[in-house]
Amino acid sequence: MRRAGAARCGARCPGAGGSGGSVRFSPGSVRLRARFEARAERGAGRLSGGSGSVPHRPLLPLSPAMLHGPAAMGEPWPPQPQQQRLPGLGNASEPPAWPSAAAAGPGTAAPGGGAAAAGSVSPWDIALCATGTAVAGENALVLAVLFYTPSLRAPMFLLIGSLALADLLAGLGLVANFAVRYLLRPPSEAAELAAAGLLLAAFSASVCSLLAITVDRYLSLYNALTYHSERTLGFTCAMVLLMWLLCLGVGLLPLLGWNCLRDQSSCSILRPVTKDNAAVLAVTFLLLFALMMQLYLQICKIAFRHAQQIAVQHQFIATAQASSTRKGLSTLSLILGTFALCWIPFAIYSLVADSSYPAVYTYSLALPATCNSLINPIIYAFRNPDIQKSLWLACCGCIPSTFSSRPRTSSDV
Repeated sequence: MRRAGAARCGARCPGAGGSGGSVRFSPGSVRLRARFEARAERGAGRLSGGSGSVPHRPLLPLSPAMLHGPAAMGEPWPPQPQQQRLPGLGNASEPPAWPSAAAAGPGTAAPGGGAAAAGSVSPWDIALCATGTAVAGENALVLAVLFYTPSLRAPMFLLIGSLALADLLAGLGLVANFAVRYLLRPPSEAAELAAAGLLLAAFSASVCSLLAITVDRYLSLYNALTYHSERTLGFTCAMVLLMWLLCLGVGLLPLLGWNCLRDQSSCSILRPVTKDNAAVLAVTFLLLFALMMQLYLQICKIAFRHAQQIAVQHQFIATAQASSTRKGLSTLSLILGTFALCWIPFAIYSLVADSSYPAVYTYSLALPATCNSLINPIIYAFRNPDIQKSLWLACCGCIPSTFSSRPRTSSDV
């Protein structure tokens, strides 16, 4: 049987007969072939059923490639083609290699530390940018009124202009910070440090301007007789210039190396400001607020004393002086209350927190602090009768008949 099978295979298998070589089958292969042929013959007999309707077809001999595959002919197995899948119909049990931007959620950075994907802008950053735009526009209006009104050149209006300029730069800093984070490609460390420095310098100048206004009001009451002769415009300009140089020095600290870009573990909630620098700034702010509160308490005492003296000398205007004193107290409560509610929580949080705390806490406390620059023009500029008069003339070209512009008295805070 072995010789018969080899003879038949030699006529059909390449390299089995023409070249003089022969293919040797193993005993197991011969038995497998015999079993297969016997089964095929029995199946053909059942199909015919003795009717002769199905002709018996001769079986083709099995080659070594059929029995043992390409390895029997000395050839390697061919690579199996990868199963093709229709788009969207893949195996649900196999996870994708990288999560998509939509699955990662908003604010998730791309692999490798890249910027956030398009459409993942934080709503908190949008709110800060919108607040900065409103702050810049409102304070630009105050600066325009002060600049184009020649009568508003007193030291008090110079301090109000310094506060408006600081808040204007703070608003522009918020917009610049948003642009650096989401619009600047590729990201630049120098641009990030410059935006952070602008914010530090602007808010420092804003707080210092508020302190300067408080000192100016205190001196105008404490030295009422000699105030106008001592506080000249040149002296006020020199003090304001010195204050701005100090605040610009604070803003340059991140660019001069006082940052945490090389050591992320030392970052505060005010990245790229370090935790130590943020603590120093917070403590300094709390000390300035305590000084402002002390000065306003002294202003309140002086205003009460002046009101009592005027009431004793002129009984007929005691009611008017009492009304002026109540207005001064309401102004004092508005100034200190607004400043404390906007800045104190953020300052205390920056003392105890670091960059590992959730960002939502920082945003929820930083937004009211920036809104203080939105309220400052209302408290210090738009409530002033002289500025109101200039606004009416600039916008309408006239002054309404109901507008009352009385001079400030010592009881006004």
